[in-house]
Amino acid sequence: MGACGEVSMQKPDSFGRPVDEVLQFELDFLEQGGYGRSVRRPWQPKVIFMDSPTCLNFNDPERPHPCSGCVLMDFVPEKARSERVPCHHIPLTSAGETVANLFDPTDDAKLQDAVQTWLKETLKRLRTAEEKEAGEAKKWCAET
Repeated sequence: MGACGEVSMQKPDSFGRPVDEVLQFELDFLEQGGYGRSVRRPWQPKVIFMDSPTCLNFNDPERPHPCSGCVLMDFVPEKARSERVPCHHIPLTSAGETVANLFDPTDDAKLQDAVQTWLKETLKRLRTAEEKEAGEAKKWCAET
């Protein structure tokens, strides 16, 4: 907790974007059809998280930014953090399903549904925790 009235429980990514903003943008991108097939390459499926403007390496095949600077790394299990695409190993469901094991280039509906649900639930948890922390900070400031 910072100065009175200042709550910052979310670590931003290496571009300075807060977790909740990145997740909200990802949810909006998904819901607005951002992962739909490209007109230029309809045979090539878009890849969840990697083909999103939220990715630090979006549209850059050189991938110059390490995934360690991404807010999604906080959701990646420790054992999967060294994977080529760590965010594809985030447990999306209670059964532990991930982008990596739900990916099906012929049908992305189940994967997109799982990601959408995970994003909504994660945003709700983050915002609830942030509101609780803000309330505690306000109370502490009033007492001092």
